[in-house]
Parts: sequence; structure tokens; C-alpha cells
Amino acid sequence: MTAKQKAAIAPSANGNGDSNGNGNGNGDTKELVGAVLVCGGGIAGIQASLDLSAAGFRVYLVEESPSIGGNMARLDKTFPTGDCATCIISPKLVECVRDYNIDVLTMADVTALDGEAGHFSVKVRKRPRSVKSEKCTGCGDCWTVCPVRNTAESPPPFQPSEPLNESDAIKLRGILARHEGGLGSLMPVLQEIDQAYGYLPKRILEHLAYSWGVKIAEILRVASFYDRFRLEPVGRHVVEVCEGTSCHSRGSRELGERLEKELGIRPGETDKSGRFTLRTVRCLGLCALSPAMKIAGRSFARVNIDRVAEILEQFT
Repeated sequence: MTAKQKAAIAPSANGNGDSNGNGNGNGDTKELVGAVLVCGGGIAGIQASLDLSAAGFRVYLVEESPSIGGNMARLDKTFPTGDCATCIISPKLVECVRDYNIDVLTMADVTALDGEAGHFSVKVRKRPRSVKSEKCTGCGDCWTVCPVRNTAESPPPFQPSEPLNESDAIKLRGILARHEGGLGSLMPVLQEIDQAYGYLPKRILEHLAYSWGVKIAEILRVASFYDRFRLEPVGRHVVEVCEGTSCHSRGSRELGERLEKELGIRPGETDKSGRFTLRTVRCLGLCALSPAMKIAGRSFARVNIDRVAEILEQFT
């Protein structure tokens, strides 16, 4: 389809019809005409549309993809605050779609632009969806009766990338035998795997997904969410340094630097001998006894930096 709309210009700032702001009313300003066209339905385009609508303009938001939201809708966190991207953009998406003063034109392209600044004529071409979007509920029934010949193929069943050796197969069967099958028992199964290997090996998770007939992404979504699970091998002893507010104010930074010097590694790394893995955590629950650290599950409070080497010698 093709739609035409004339773009608008904002009224003068002084409210008396002049454009020079001197209050004499002798300026020449064109009257408000038509509507405003916003190209791009990302977070900037959505916010611009909302602001223009609040100012009294009719807004046409043109987006070439099937939905608005842009790259921010694909993010998990935002920099630098670390706020949830979904929590920020979701209210704006709802407000934009419900705003009667905003027409959202998805799967659309601007094909022609004529006129001058403040008074444009725009042609927008909307690509066909082959469904009535105003009646679509997302049920998916149209997929089964679609007359288009080139239908999408279902993905092949998931297969592990490599077979398990006999030892690993016996361990996994034993763990699964102690728990009911399915994602409902995923947490205790992951805990046993982590305890048996010291981390969550990729090959074991792949065969776990294959045994349950689920996608590996379903398991990785849980495994990567909890900080206690690790997807890479770690040393025999994990050294955790608290970076909480209390510990930070009492010298946890200096404690971490001393541990880096003693171990010869940085946070997230394992020493060459496989003895220690150094990590930083937000809190160990020892705020009244800061600075604190934990090695192989054993807590050390009010740590004296000069005793770091002595403490490390206790773990072979």
C-alpha cells in the first residue's frame, strides 16, 4: 500500500506567531501542517514519537522490520547502570502502541520524499503480511494452512557433538537415576554434576539435554544464571574475594591485589598448576567481619594482607 502524509514544523517558541523570538510578531512562520514522520522504530524512534505525540503532533512511526524495539529489545542489561533492558523498553512499547496519536507502520519503507524543510510529502510502501494484522492473535493456525509452497522446515533433532566415554556415561546415568526426569529436577541434577566434575562440562550437558529431549539452550539458561555454576574447569581450590560495600571500604581491593600477586593470576583465571582459581563475588555475608574471603568453602574474616601467603599454604 502507499500512504501520503505531509510533515509538520513546530510552532514558534514565543507563542505570538513570530519566528525570531523578539515579541514583535513580525516574523514569518508557517502554520502547523499535517503530521510528523519518524523513521526507525528503535528506542530513539519510540521516545521521539512519544514526545511528539505529547506535544500534539500526529506521528507516523515507520519501521522496516516486523516489530518495533530495535536492538535494545535484544539486550539483557544496559550500560553503565546495568538496568534490565526489558524493564526499560517494555512500558514504552506498550505506551507507543496504545497511543491513538501514533500510527506504527512496520514492514514499511520510505520510497519518496518531496517538498522542503517543514513541509514534506512522503510516500511509504508497506510490504504485505498475508494476514489481517488487526485480527491476528498469534495462535499460529495460519501456519498449517498457508498456501505458500516454500514452507520452513522443522529443525533436526538435537544431537550431542561427541559421544560420552564409559566413565562419564555411568556417572550421568547414576545421577539421572536418583532424580525424576525432566526440567523439574534440573537444579539438583546440575548440582550433582558440578560436585562430581567441579564444573559443568559441555559434553555432559549435551547428553543431559538429549536424554530429556529438550534443547541445550533450556539447560544453559539455568546453568548460566546461577553464579555458583561454572561452565569452565576450575582449580582444586576456588578463592573468592568479597567486593561488597563493607569489604571494599575496609581494604578488599588491596586484598585482591595481594592475591593476584601471590597466585600470579587475575580474577576469573586458574594458575598453571591447577591449584587455585581466583574469583570476585559481591557478598560473602561477612559484612561485620570485613575484609573477607573464602577458599574452598572455608571463610576467612578480617583478613590481614600480610597473612595471605600463610593462608594459601594451608591448601595443597
